[in-house]
Amino acid sequence: MGINIRKATSADASFLAQMVLQSTRADKKIGVYDLIFKTSSDEEILKNIEKLTITTAKSSCHYTNFLIAEIDGKCVGSLASYEPRLITKETFLSALSEIGVNGEESEYFGLMEICGFALNSRTLVFDYMEEVEGFMDVGILKALMQKSLLNARLKGYRIAQTIVEIGSLETLLYYKKLGFGVIKEKECEPYKEIFGRVGLVLLSIEF
Repeated sequence: MGINIRKATSADASFLAQMVLQSTRADKKIGVYDLIFKTSSDEEILKNIEKLTITTAKSSCHYTNFLIAEIDGKCVGSLASYEPRLITKETFLSALSEIGVNGEESEYFGLMEICGFALNSRTLVFDYMEEVEGFMDVGILKALMQKSLLNARLKGYRIAQTIVEIGSLETLLYYKKLGFGVIKEKECEPYKEIFGRVGLVLLSIEF
């Protein structure tokens, strides 16, 4: 079973929206985009995320940040990587504004100021590492990460970071298997009240 890794295109918007929502929900009742879009309608959330992947302002979920894994021509996994010096809160707000959403009204950004981490702007950030159900444990995530790290080296990066929720044991374990180590853990009561998870873990890898 051969795995093909390629750069995402704007034509992948629908698939990327599914992966982004799956990643941010992570077995919780609600995720980041439920909070931002203030709706429990999966159809509406997916439609909005799909729009975000192709806005002029390039937020974290813009298609240009993604690699996609394919098996027999079917999209089966995703991994985004981006530079925190370019993908800022202001960029995200601009992207939301493009699709008619006032991000300033969302409690998400205030929550992350309290519960998030100040990322090193000289590192690369990995996000939205996901695989389609039915294709687990066939090496998809490893192939995506290997290609992403190779691309990062070619761009001159030597350190990458990612953030995982405390309690997301499977994701945390997988990142550790890929060589990431825990840098900080941050328990945060407001985060727990909204998402039901104790807080966040910052991980890093040198390569």
